[in-house]
Amino acid sequence: MGENQFSRELRLLTPSHFTYVFNDAIPAVSSSFTLLARHNQSKAPRLGITLAKKRIRKAHERNRLKRLIRESFRHQAKHLPNIDIIVIGKSGADQLTNEEVFTTLDKLWKKLARRCEK
Repeated sequence: MGENQFSRELRLLTPSHFTYVFNDAIPAVSSSFTLLARHNQSKAPRLGITLAKKRIRKAHERNRLKRLIRESFRHQAKHLPNIDIIVIGKSGADQLTNEEVFTTLDKLWKKLARRCEK
């Protein structure tokens, strides 16, 4: 079960964690998601997700997207540097199929990894 866990150490939990990333973020942008990242002091990348009710109206769609984002992050975490990442959902993200979400996020993870290595 090891790689399928999403433990507390892999999450941004407090508002101060989110503020830290927002203050000096490295962006990766698509039409459906914006990823913001900043180097951290922990031993692994960490993830925070914000999907606003204003952008994605239905709770079951927000929950589906959160599950997909977490799953995609778990698969890509070993390829990412030690960074804190915030995924922000945009309007229309709920219209994407699961496969399109994974494809979009894979491109964004790679773009973010390249930008954070510099």
